[in-house]
Amino acid sequence: MTTSATPIKKVVILGGGTAGWMSAALLKKLLGNTIDIELIESDAIGTIGVGEATIPPIQLLNKVLGINEEAFLAETKATIKLAIKFENWRVPGESYYHTFGSAGQPMAFGQFHHYLQRAQQAFDVTKTIWDYDLNYLCAEQGKFAQINTQNPVVELPYAYHFDAGLYAKFLRKLSEQMAVKRTEGTVEQVHQDSTNGFVKSLVLKSGEQIDGDLFIDCSGFRGLLTQQTLNTGFDDWSHWLPCDRAIAVPSKRHEKTVPYTRSIAHSAGWQWRIPLQHRNGNGLVYSSHHYSDQQATDILLSNLDSEAIGEPNYIKFTTGRRRKQWHRNVVAVGLSSGFLEPLESTSIHLIQSAIVRLVHLFPHHGIESSLVDEYNKQSKTEFEQIRDFLILHYHVNERTDSQFWRDMRYMNIPDSLQHKIELFKSDGRIFREQNDLFAESSWLQVMIGQGIQPKDYHPIANALSAEELRQMLVRLEQIKHEPLGKLPSHDRFLAKYTRG
Repeated sequence: MTTSATPIKKVVILGGGTAGWMSAALLKKLLGNTIDIELIESDAIGTIGVGEATIPPIQLLNKVLGINEEAFLAETKATIKLAIKFENWRVPGESYYHTFGSAGQPMAFGQFHHYLQRAQQAFDVTKTIWDYDLNYLCAEQGKFAQINTQNPVVELPYAYHFDAGLYAKFLRKLSEQMAVKRTEGTVEQVHQDSTNGFVKSLVLKSGEQIDGDLFIDCSGFRGLLTQQTLNTGFDDWSHWLPCDRAIAVPSKRHEKTVPYTRSIAHSAGWQWRIPLQHRNGNGLVYSSHHYSDQQATDILLSNLDSEAIGEPNYIKFTTGRRRKQWHRNVVAVGLSSGFLEPLESTSIHLIQSAIVRLVHLFPHHGIESSLVDEYNKQSKTEFEQIRDFLILHYHVNERTDSQFWRDMRYMNIPDSLQHKIELFKSDGRIFREQNDLFAESSWLQVMIGQGIQPKDYHPIANALSAEELRQMLVRLEQIKHEPLGKLPSHDRFLAKYTRG
């Protein structure tokens, strides 16, 4: 590719919303006065909510930005998320949790589930991995509080549900306090360098011209710079993840605020329920080849647990990724970089990781191909690993009630995922690939939840005597249950730490 020796002094971000303002805040906080940042957005252009559920790494982002958790919870109407509850995914009427915790306790070289499987086979133990998972126990009982302990056995990792629009406003205020310049307007023209194709400036409808050295495209599915200007191409993954539509609608706040997201499978897609302080977030992700928009709307509205308070918002998408998420002097962040359905709440995290990656590889003295290639390599790997994890939920199912689920069960899947499944089927082995967002505990919960039972367990579990194994399981169960009596309800926690 063409390189540029131009030092990066001015970064221009096209688009606001969560992607734009998260990019602005994090870049300015970490790079400070070494760069100037200008963000262009238009109040006339709506943003597509990238999801209201998150995963634990967002705590690090907020901490780096100096965000006080109490203020954050209040400003964004946030609630706590300990897990996702998957309902009807293996078969209708059955559910399981993917929690942020892990079962049992850390082992030096073995994994807890091997010991449990030995006990299940040898002693007819009926306990599951979730009986030894504090996140699951708290989710089921609707309890939460921060647990300050150095004991990894009783850790309670968590994330948030929040109003994405309010979070964007929160980050905008923070960014502007750090001297990020916001410009109102819509882009009419993109000027490129005739020698290397780099973007030189954006011309607004008002006629104002905004120059920059590095451009971040947060223009959503349009990909105004990434796709419309630079034509980076797109890897379409809809043959593996065929849902291509979503409907979102808010509803009244439910009387009880559960500390988890609900993911409810239907005959050709799935429904989310996300509890916030002031309302519930609801939506249906579905395949337009199996449902009409009207059918999908009827399914969603008839399966709300509180009264709808807004009109349905319809979103079309194609699952996949831009082939080059950094091309020339444009970096795609958010929906402009690709789309993976929000089944595992990864949308906001992909924004975060894209910006952190850019910070690590920031081209201070000019854009070099080695930096761009490494960025694109890491982005590709991250998207593919998340893609495989999402496919796992669909592919490993035992539903016979619709053609959609039968098609998913018998489709060809990526070799990388097939390898993981076969390893686990044989004797429960799970290996976390380098930089995989999802740890062994996540793969374990979804594989077991979707119905994969290993044929055997690792022989390391035989190192304990039968009595030692019994005692270990009894002790761990007691340790995991001990905090429950001291923890307040989730609603009581929210009342204490928020301002209404």
